Amino acid sequence: MNARKLLTTLITVGLAGSVLLAGCSGDNGGKAGNLSDPTNSGSNKTNESNGFVLGETPVSFSYYVHYDWWTTEPWGVSPNSKWVQDNLKVTVNPIQSGGAAAQKLSTMIASKELPDAIMMDRGPEVERLRSAGALVPLDEYIDKYPNLKKWAGEETLNMLRSSDGKIYQFPNWYTAEPTGNGGWFVNKKMYAELGSPKLETTDDLYAYLQQVKSKYPDVVPLEVGGNGSGVEVMFPSFQEGAAGAFHSMKAYPNGDKFDTIYNNEAWKETMLYASKLFREGLMTQDAMTQKDDQVKEKLATGRVAVFVGGNATNMGREGHNALKAQDATAGYEFIWPIAKSGLDKNKVYPNGYNALGWNVNVITTSAKNPEAIFAYLDWMTGEEGTRVMFFGPQGLYWDDFDADGAPIPNDKWFSTSQEEKDKDKLEAYVWSGNATFVDKSKQKIEQTLPEDQRNWGALAQLNIAWKTSQNMTQYNNIDPAPETDEGIINQQVKETADEYFGKILFAKSDAEVLSLIEEAKKTTTGLGFDKVNEFRTARWQENLALISGK
Repeated sequence: MNARKLLTTLITVGLAGSVLLAGCSGDNGGKAGNLSDPTNSGSNKTNESNGFVLGETPVSFSYYVHYDWWTTEPWGVSPNSKWVQDNLKVTVNPIQSGGAAAQKLSTMIASKELPDAIMMDRGPEVERLRSAGALVPLDEYIDKYPNLKKWAGEETLNMLRSSDGKIYQFPNWYTAEPTGNGGWFVNKKMYAELGSPKLETTDDLYAYLQQVKSKYPDVVPLEVGGNGSGVEVMFPSFQEGAAGAFHSMKAYPNGDKFDTIYNNEAWKETMLYASKLFREGLMTQDAMTQKDDQVKEKLATGRVAVFVGGNATNMGREGHNALKAQDATAGYEFIWPIAKSGLDKNKVYPNGYNALGWNVNVITTSAKNPEAIFAYLDWMTGEEGTRVMFFGPQGLYWDDFDADGAPIPNDKWFSTSQEEKDKDKLEAYVWSGNATFVDKSKQKIEQTLPEDQRNWGALAQLNIAWKTSQNMTQYNNIDPAPETDEGIINQQVKETADEYFGKILFAKSDAEVLSLIEEAKKTTTGLGFDKVNEFRTARWQENLALISGK
């Protein structure tokens, strides 16, 4: 996991902070929030008469985040960690990776000096610790404390079970609702000047891009981002239920097993379509070489007619705001995903979401009081904990919350610049993030604002992106570990497939596209790709069994 992946993962929920900038105040739905109220929903203090009660007994534990690039902020310095320290009597002692996470964890394991709790990716390293007997099972606590079980749900929790049937992982940024930032948007002024033609099918899109090229020779008709990444989002436009993730995996579920993507007819259609757009000058000509900053510059100056990509709500928001600052009538409009004629447009999904979220927390057998650590994580993932840790403690930027638990921004929020708010580093301490509650709070806030004050990206999510997102949890963690034989083959296949992707995009004819696809299939099969997909199939079927509880 790297910093870019973290940013992508948090983009959806991270908007909640910026959304509050234009937040609402006043009526709280008849239910003023008060954290000192012992009946406050999601509080640890009222539900566990037989468990650990935060705030009664001080607790201190060490915490390690297993990423090279992560530095845990000092505890008790930020407003939210100070509030926790003062009110819940919880103190966290950070352990840093020092930019060498793998070596750091190996050293701690060898010296038998593990931290009390660790944030890390799901997968092989969690199982490495579990099989060594270094992790505390959480099942007893999950039944004892209210929030994780309530918000994550049984299916999500089942997906976290290890081979011994127990749960050792507390998820971070899990969700019960669709999320996603991918999709399509158009330049509003150009679209209007060209008569606002129907733009629903791939045929419609082709005709529109030709119009753009004819009238606006200096404009990119279709922008697909760096490395042609938007083509991945185009793939679902050619097959109901298809996912961009299959394009990345170079494989797709064919019946009850995974098969090479080169056998997928809809994917072949996608590549034929993309290559045609490219060779006719209707798509970004520097798609394989440009960087994000170059794409953003084109969007900010209005030199893009149509955009498709996995981060469309954010790229579009930045471009829209830049254009609107110069011309109130300018900007971009997020549109329903383009679909091949004959497909059900409501079954085209540019986005996919994983109910398990980003990563997990584990509690090690080094912890003197593992239940207290769990109690704290459970509090943090509940309504009260999310308000305090994500939006800041009550009395800072919000005083009340509405009937749904969403915080209502106060005057200080509006009088404090975003630069100053960022210095609080509130999100640095959200270790068991509840994306469902944060997103619902964001929706609540957005829908009460005047239209001209609403966040463009948030509206794009609410109105289209989240409605065109499918649950991909069943495909979670099905790729082989990099160091295994299958993992090595998978990396070789990816590198080979990436080379062929560029060749296909630059092909001079449809016949060449199809020839290159067959060549790529033969080459990757020769590398042993079937073994990778056999591995994926087995893991996929295990996931399906976990989800069903069997």
